[in-house]
Amino acid sequence: QAWLVESGGGSVQAGGSLTLSCLASGSISSMCMGWYRGAPGKEREGVTVIDRNGVTTYADSVKGRFVISQDNTKETLYLTMNGLKPEDTATYYCAAGRPYAGCPPAWDHGLDYWGQGIQVTVSS
Repeated sequence: QAWLVESGGGSVQAGGSLTLSCLASGSISSMCMGWYRGAPGKEREGVTVIDRNGVTTYADSVKGRFVISQDNTKETLYLTMNGLKPEDTATYYCAAGRPYAGCPPAWDHGLDYWGQGIQVTVSS
């Protein structure tokens, strides 16, 4: 089981940067962890995941702009967002799941445990 709490959201102008943090507790060192986002009128979208070996996968829409990382203890997950665009505006969710199984091929469909979400707003 995992408990996840996001922080670091806010408002930024287009082209700016923001870093989200996710404080994780539970059996998270063995899990796939990731970031997802949802906006009104849109389906939830997978942003990026990192497996327990540090292998990362990104959605095409954020590749080259966003970076997922963890601290050494794997208790904090980060999402560094650069070159933000208005279309990045969404509620961002930290997620975790699949202990010892790696990140699933259909990782964009979601994981097992979720944070409460945090708002990121990018203005043009």
